[in-house]
Formats: sequence, structure tokens, C-alpha cells
Amino acid sequence: MNILYGIQGTGHGHISRARELLPELCKHAAVDVLISGYACQLELENDITYRKRGISLKYDNNGGVAILETLRQFKPIRFISDIQSIPLEKYDLVISDYEPVSSWAARIAGVPSISMSHQAAFISQQTPRPARQSIIAEQLLQRFAPTDEVIGFHFKRYDHSIEPPLIREEIQELNPVNENHITVYMPAYHPMALARILQKFPQIDWHIFSSGCCKPQQLSNVWLRPVSHKKFLESVELCSGVMTSAGFEMCSEAMFLGKKLLAVPIRNQYEQLCNAAALEQMGITILTSLEGQEHAIWNWLKQKAIISLKEIADPARIVTDLFNKHRPAQSKDIVRQSLAGR
Repeated sequence: MNILYGIQGTGHGHISRARELLPELCKHAAVDVLISGYACQLELENDITYRKRGISLKYDNNGGVAILETLRQFKPIRFISDIQSIPLEKYDLVISDYEPVSSWAARIAGVPSISMSHQAAFISQQTPRPARQSIIAEQLLQRFAPTDEVIGFHFKRYDHSIEPPLIREEIQELNPVNENHITVYMPAYHPMALARILQKFPQIDWHIFSSGCCKPQQLSNVWLRPVSHKKFLESVELCSGVMTSAGFEMCSEAMFLGKKLLAVPIRNQYEQLCNAAALEQMGITILTSLEGQEHAIWNWLKQKAIISLKEIADPARIVTDLFNKHRPAQSKDIVRQSLAGR
């Protein structure tokens, strides 16, 4: 069986999930990898068959999505060309982690497709939403990377098609202890803007990881560090808490490690507002912004309660279940007919 696995390269969560699922997928089938997104900061160990521009979000360095800049960077003609350039006749199944080029190519070519992503969890109306829902954002979540079937990942099993978080092996192998620093990963903020806010809390050290930081530097109690896989794991293993945006994977990893968590959803990023609603239901501290929130941050620093995950996903079981439904021995036509009949 030949599979095309499309990965959204923007944000570390999609690639982290792929690192866990790809070895299992490769036990059952021949897998080619497509990665898209011009804001991709992390790499995969696997060979990349296709690299496409795709669609990425641009941030305003002050905690929000730069909507006009995101639209300006979108190249529709290039996007259509990328879709047409994929030789879909080679593949029996397309798996998409919220990756639009592979999803739309499969949809147009009539190749069976399945979404395995956090965003796929929002197909279900049982998934928590913010009090003020956006009709446009809801439609975008549904149509950005459409597939025939979905396997979603979320903090809890809100519906039958939703699995708990898939925690990467490197996180599971850590031996967490609590030292006197907070690990900070907030990609929508400029690192110097974060430093100015966090220097107001000199009683604790802050480790800020940011793509906007070119080399390590220290500003009193604040350490600014480039995005680094190894250094980040070292920091989060020993931190007493995590301050981050409301990204699914980072929040899941913090809760898995038993770390105190404060989340600030990226402004104008509807998925993160949904995540924040779910986290708030669980008892996690949520702020709409860091500016002017010194009192709330101080209260969080004094907080002792820890919210942990109740359950995590097993990648081997997920992939085994997938191939029980899409058996490698089946021909492409049989797989398509079985999907069409559902």
C-alpha cells in the first residue's frame, strides 16, 4: 500500500505528531511525506518527498495573527499549481495532518483520504468552543484541509472520533523535577516584548524560546534562546511551570509532565480560542493577553494546583486500527469503494 502523508509545517505540533506516527505507518506501508508551510521551523528525520509553499500564519509580534500579512503571503496560483503537481495516481491513501495541498489534491483526484490532526477534532460539535463562536472560522476549520474521514486529537475524548493527546517519546522519557524557572514558548510575541514583561518578576528565572532570537542572551532573570529541540527539552524537564500560547501539543506536553500551565491564546487564532475554552473547563489559567496582567501572573506563580492529563494516545494502536480499516492487500479501487459506501 502506498501512502502520501501531508504535514502542515507551521507550528511544532504537526511535526511532533508525525515523528510518532511515521515509524508506525512505515511498518505497514510505503510512505511518502509532503510538508508545506513557509514558516516551518522544525525538521523531520524522515526523507521529505515533496516540499510545497502551502499556507502559513504570520504573527504581529504582539500576541496575535497578522491577518493582512497572512493574506498577502498567500499565493493562490502557486497553491493550485502545487495541488496539480502531486502524482496522486501513485497513492492508495492520503493522510493529512491539517495539510491543505495533499488534502485538496486527494479530493480533486478522488483518492481516499483521512485527517489525523488536532484540527480534525473540531469536526465534532462536542468539542469545546469559546462563548463567542465565529461562523467564518468554523467554516475554515472544516474546509481548510478536507478529507473523507477524520481521527482527531484533543485533551479529552469529547466524541467517538477523538483520541487523547499523542505525546512524543522524548517527552515521555523525561524525568521532570521542579526548579526555579518557567519555560516560555509564545511564538506570536517578539522575545524582547516578553522579556520586558517578565523582568517584572525577578524572584523567578524565565527561559524564553523564540524563532526571533538569533543567539542566546541573558537580561537579568530572563534567558532568551533560539528554538532548539535539545535545549527546550532540558528546560521543560526542569521547569516549575510553562507559559505558552494555547497550542494543543505544548499544553498537552506540559500537563503530561505535571507542570503548572498558563496559556494565552494567540489573538485572531480561532483554534486557540477553542483550546483555551477546553483548558479553562479543566481548570487551567487562561489570559487574553500578557500586557497589564502582572497581578494575574503573580497569582499563577503562587498557584500550587497541577492539572494533569487523564489519558494519552497510543500511536501503534491508532495505526493498527487504521490499517484494519484500510488493509494493504486491498487495491485502490476496493478501498475507494469501501469509503464511498460508508
